[in-house]
Amino acid sequence: MKKHNLSFLLLLLMQQTPCIYASEKAAYDMQLEELLNVQVTSATKKAQALSDTAAAIFVISHEDIQRSGVTNIPDALRMAPGLDVARIDANKWAVSARGFNGRFANKLLVLIDGRSIYTQAFTGVYWENQDVMLEDVDRIEVIRGPGAALWGANAVNGMINIITKHSADTQGGLLSAGGGNKESGFGSLRYGAQLGKDTTGRIYVKGFQRDNFEHLDGTNANDQWNKIQGGFRVDSFITPKDALTIIGDGYFSKINQNLLFASFDSPNYYETVDDSANTSGGNVISRLEHTFSPTSNYKLQFYYDVYHRNEIIDHELRQTVDIDFQHRFSFFDWHDIVWGLGYRNLDTQNSFGRPMVFTLIPANRNDHYFSAFVQDEMAIVDNTLWFTLGSKFEHNDYTGFEFQPTARVMWSPHQQHRAWAAVSRAVRTPSTDEASIRNTFQIMPPDSAQNQSPFPVGIATQGSSTFKAETLIAYELGYRLSLSKALSLDFTAFYNDYRSLRSLSLGDSSFHGSYVIQSLVFDNSNSGDTYGFEAASVWQMNEWLRWNLSYSYLNSQINETLFYREAVPPQQKFSLRAEVNPWQAVHFDLWLRYMDRINVPYALNDAGYQIASYLTMDLRLAWKPQQHWELSLTGQNLLDNRHLEYVQEVYTKPTEVPRGIYGKISWQF
Repeated sequence: MKKHNLSFLLLLLMQQTPCIYASEKAAYDMQLEELLNVQVTSATKKAQALSDTAAAIFVISHEDIQRSGVTNIPDALRMAPGLDVARIDANKWAVSARGFNGRFANKLLVLIDGRSIYTQAFTGVYWENQDVMLEDVDRIEVIRGPGAALWGANAVNGMINIITKHSADTQGGLLSAGGGNKESGFGSLRYGAQLGKDTTGRIYVKGFQRDNFEHLDGTNANDQWNKIQGGFRVDSFITPKDALTIIGDGYFSKINQNLLFASFDSPNYYETVDDSANTSGGNVISRLEHTFSPTSNYKLQFYYDVYHRNEIIDHELRQTVDIDFQHRFSFFDWHDIVWGLGYRNLDTQNSFGRPMVFTLIPANRNDHYFSAFVQDEMAIVDNTLWFTLGSKFEHNDYTGFEFQPTARVMWSPHQQHRAWAAVSRAVRTPSTDEASIRNTFQIMPPDSAQNQSPFPVGIATQGSSTFKAETLIAYELGYRLSLSKALSLDFTAFYNDYRSLRSLSLGDSSFHGSYVIQSLVFDNSNSGDTYGFEAASVWQMNEWLRWNLSYSYLNSQINETLFYREAVPPQQKFSLRAEVNPWQAVHFDLWLRYMDRINVPYALNDAGYQIASYLTMDLRLAWKPQQHWELSLTGQNLLDNRHLEYVQEVYTKPTEVPRGIYGKISWQF
């Protein structure tokens, strides 16, 4: 009798829920025309419809993030074509665009609300430090290909801008909590309120505990970690034409890691250490926007960012001050001009726990960056043909003056068709490591095949003050179309010509009584090219089923030198997501991903690691028993008990990514 009553109650709920949610408009209800006209800002530094953007841009929406079940930013980025995303262990990721991936990938610029989050240490991103409340993300704009003409050095193969919601769109409260086998426990609380007639704000706090993964031999990788983070956002219309935004965040994290160091004091010349790294930091952004007219405005942005990382080999304190000014105006009705000026100061202080393994000379730096840019979008034929010309001009303390121009053309033969082409130059300026590092990463035993001397020989990378910027000339062709109100396609082909790429050459050797140090000095003797294409399609099959498909092909022909080689990226990868809505209150999501094989260089293994291709699947089931409540169950990497995705270049042993299952409950109030 009880079972019969429960079944009747569930049936009644399913019949009633369409009325409960009749007023809601989710992303799957939108016509594809609306999705293609989503306003983006990263490609041109102005609000523009995605379909009118002459760049390889992909938008990961708020709805995409929520329905995928991801719990971190890197996993959300797997939805974008052309991005290589691989998890190294429980707390580290490798993320890049169009190749050159690795833990220390250095050709991708990443922003959160306009704040650059790369570290000058290796001109890349510590992804474990970058977090936001995912429920408050409005969208993630992903550009593959150079964005350097607007954003500057290091936006070589692409750029990512994570944009959070205006505080007016997050009024009221949100409480969520959950846990599972690897996502041991997590929770977040956000509250937004009206602070004045034209002012809104929100505050939030979130935290998590994540369990350890395992090495290839099944032993504990000791890489569990936890983090707590909080912050605020205030948006105010000071006048009808002036808007002020202030954003702040602070965090503390404890990251466990199992490290492997070269050591002259160990019998096998390697030492394994369980380390606990503490990281903390905070930032504040202030942005003032003034509107003169619908085609003229300016933005003035300031941010301060402080970051501290305390681990066994290095204690790093970095402070960043950044000021940017941008002005947009129209000229003769057919020129849309954006220009700007910028200054950034990076102050970095280091102290070293194991100088024999890792040190920087000098240990402290204070670097200054000056920049200017200008871009003119010209309407050659109204609503049919546009030509864009622009460049970024920069000065840095490593290589001096750099320029990064671009030329782009877009043609619209029909309202539903867009074709575009671009030629761009981009540079990656040197990192602190490439200028100052000394890192002993390998020891060759005495009287061995590689070392026939009676002394052990340590191999150490050595920074160089003459290391110059890497350069790229990129050629791109793109085409977008909506075949009907239910089907769209976005296609991009590219060819990248790289020059002055990083390499290593034989340096000096020095005798230290009982061992020898042989240095390998960073230089720019490498080159190569890559080519490929990326495609993304959305098919609204019917009112309750949507398919999202992306496919990427990449052929990489980067030369190898005697002492240095880049990772061989996956040649093919695809992502297929199905969004199913059998009832208004029930969502079911399936996500299949395929990643081709990868060859990764590894400091402790001359042959590197050949990582096999893999296919994995995520599933998510969500139910809203009432308007403000949601219960969900998510399974990740369900096709394998565990699999290898990537190997950090140095210091850690290979770690496999396991199957994960977690539940979550959310309440809006």
